[in-house]
Amino acid sequence: MLELRGVTAGYGRTRVLEDVDVVVEQGGAAAIMGHNGAGKTTLLRVAVGLLPVMKGRVLLDGQDVTRLRPSARVRRGLGYVPQGQLSFPQMTTLENLQLVTTEKAAIDEVLDTFPALRGLLPRRAGLLSGGQRQQLSIARTLLTRPRMLILDEPTEGIQPNVVAEIESVITDLTRRGDLSVLLVEQHVGFALRATQSYYVLESGRITSSGEGGPGAVDAVRAAMAV
Repeated sequence: MLELRGVTAGYGRTRVLEDVDVVVEQGGAAAIMGHNGAGKTTLLRVAVGLLPVMKGRVLLDGQDVTRLRPSARVRRGLGYVPQGQLSFPQMTTLENLQLVTTEKAAIDEVLDTFPALRGLLPRRAGLLSGGQRQQLSIARTLLTRPRMLILDEPTEGIQPNVVAEIESVITDLTRRGDLSVLLVEQHVGFALRATQSYYVLESGRITSSGEGGPGAVDAVRAAMAV
C-alpha cells in the first residue's frame, strides 16, 4: 500500500505539486492522468524518493518513508519503471536481467510473465523494439520482487499488441493480491482498464478522482478537458 498525504513538492522555490493526496490500496492499481506539465512525473519522483517533499508524507505499507533514500524504499518493496524503455543497450537481454539476479528460477518466472523475451535472450537490448525494451524494463524491476510497482508512461511509443500484453500483466499481477501498482498514463482507455481507481492531476493539484473501469472514461476525459 502506498500513500501520499498532503504532498507539496517542486524544484527550488517553484512548487509543482500542492497538497496532493493519493492512495494505492494493497493489491490494487491506481492511475495518475493529466496533461503534460501537470506534475505527474514529479509525483512519481516524490513517491520513489528522487525528489524531497516540501510538505507532507509518503507512507509505504503504513510506514513513513518520507526521508528514506530510493535504495531504502526499494529494499522495503518499492519498484520503479521510469519513462523511456530504459535498458543497457550493449548488453544482451539475458545480461540485463542478470544484473538483478542470476537465479534461474527467478528469471524463468519473469520470462513466463513476458514470454516474448525468451527468444530474445541472446540479443543486445539496443536492438530490441521499443515494446520489447519496455517489457524488459518491467521484467527487470519485477526481479526485485516489489510489493509496490510504479510505472511511468508504460505504453508510450509502443505497438498496440504490446500495450495489450502490458495491460494483461498488470491485471494478472494485481489480481494475485500481493502487488500494488501506480501508473502514470496518457492512454485513458488503457489506464482505466488496468486499474481500479484514478486521479486527474491539473497544475499540480488533484482535480478529480474516482473508481476506474471503462465506465469512468467519459468522466476522466471531461475532467481533463477543463
